[in-house]
Amino acid sequence: MKALIGLVVCAVALLSVCCTAGPAALSITTILQEPFTMTQGSELEGYCIDLLAEIAKKLGFKYEVHLVKDGKYGRQDESGNWLGMIGEVVRGEADLVVAPLTLTATRELSVEMSTPFMQTGVGFILSKDLGSEESHFVSFLFPFSTEMWVGVLMAFLVTGLCIYLVARISPCEWADPETDEHSFTLLHSFWYITGALTLQGAGPHPKGLSGRIISAIWWVFAVVLLACYFSNFNTMLRSDTKHVSVMNFDELARQDVIDYGTVEGGSTFNLFKNSNNPTYRSIFQHMERKKSCVRSVEEGNRRAQEGNYAFIGEAASLDIAVARYCNLIRSSELIAMRGYSIAAPLGSPMMKNITVAILQLSESGELAYLQSKWWANSCMPEGGQAPQALQAHLLRGLFMLLALGCGLGLLIALLELASKARDQAKDQKKSCCSVLSAELSQRFRSGRANAGTETSEKSKA
Repeated sequence: MKALIGLVVCAVALLSVCCTAGPAALSITTILQEPFTMTQGSELEGYCIDLLAEIAKKLGFKYEVHLVKDGKYGRQDESGNWLGMIGEVVRGEADLVVAPLTLTATRELSVEMSTPFMQTGVGFILSKDLGSEESHFVSFLFPFSTEMWVGVLMAFLVTGLCIYLVARISPCEWADPETDEHSFTLLHSFWYITGALTLQGAGPHPKGLSGRIISAIWWVFAVVLLACYFSNFNTMLRSDTKHVSVMNFDELARQDVIDYGTVEGGSTFNLFKNSNNPTYRSIFQHMERKKSCVRSVEEGNRRAQEGNYAFIGEAASLDIAVARYCNLIRSSELIAMRGYSIAAPLGSPMMKNITVAILQLSESGELAYLQSKWWANSCMPEGGQAPQALQAHLLRGLFMLLALGCGLGLLIALLELASKARDQAKDQKKSCCSVLSAELSQRFRSGRANAGTETSEKSKA
C-alpha cells in the first residue's frame, strides 16, 4: 500500500513539473557576419539578434542561439548532404536559422523558408586605390551647386541693371543730359561689375552717392563670393575621393589586371556557376582557373582592402564593409536581386506565424529602423566629410545684402532727382511732378540717343 501511495505521489510530482516547465526553448543557429551577428564579449549582437528578439516577443517563444559549427551558410556536398546552417536544420540539430540566408529554389526544397526580411543584390567591392580620377570639362563649376550659379547669374543681371538705372536717374552722374555724353550705358554697367568679379577696377566708375553705394556692395559681394569659390575649389582638388574605373560586371570580366572572387560554395558562387549569361560564365571560369574564391565574407573584405582584388558578394554585406572601411567602394551595378529569409524544418507549423511577424515588423517600420541602426556609416575620411558643392542658402545673407544695396542705391538716386526737380520747379514755377517726369523722360531719351550715336560711330569706323 505504501508503495502504491509513493508511486502516485511521484506521478503527481512529475505531472506538475511537466505542466509548469512550459515549452522547451527553440534552438537557433546563426553565423558570424557583420552586422547581422557579431560577438560582444560572451554575448551575441547584431541585426539578426534584434530581429529574433522582436519575432520571439510577438510569437511568445523562448530560444537559445548558437553559432553554426562548420561556419557555412548551407550547401550540398558531392553526396547531396547539406552542410552549414541548412544541414543543422535538416538533421534536427536546430529549429530555426536566423541569419543572412539567401532564399533559393534548392534550399526551399529541403527546408521551409519565410518571406524575406531584407532585399539585396549581388555587387562587388574593391579598393579606391584601384580607381582613377575622372576628368570633366566643366569641373571648375563643381564648387557651386546649380542653384548657386543661378543665384549668381541673377545677382549679376539685377546689379548691372540697377547701376544702369541709377546712372540714368541720378543728376550727379551728368550736369546736362542734353549736352553731356553719358558713358554709363547698359553695356558699360555690365562691364564695370564684370571687372569687379575679376578684382579689376574697370571704368568708367560711378560718380554719385547712389551709384557708389551699389558699387561698394557689389565689390563686397564679389570678394566674398570669390573667397568661397576658391576655398571650395581648393578643397575639392585636395580631396582623394576617386571614381572606380571598373563599375560593372561586364568591365570586370573584360579586364585581367584586377583579380576577383566570391565566397566558395555560397549562393553567389552558385549564381555564376549555374548562369548561362556569357559574362557571368566568364567570371566563374576566371574564379575557377585562378582559385580566387575565399572561405568567408571577412576574408573577402580583407583581400579587397589589401588591393588588386574585387570581392563579389551581396550588397547588404558589401555596404557594411564600405561603411566601416574608408578605402573601399562598391560597384554601382547590382544583379540577381534576392532576399534573406528565416529557415525551419519542412512542415514546421511555426513558419506561417514567423512570416506574419516579419510582415508586421516591416509594415510598422521596425525592419527599416534595425537596418538604419546597424548600417550606420562609421567611416569618416581624413579632414572630415567629403567636399560638396556650395548651396545657395548658405550665402543667403550675402544675396540679401546685395539686394538691400541695390534698393538703397535706387532710392537715393530717386531722392537726388526729386531734390533737383523740386529746385527746378521753384525756379520755373511748375509742379514738382511734371518737372520730375520731364527729367526722367529726358534722361532715358538721351540714353537711347547716345546708344544710337555710339552704334553709328562704330559702323562708320
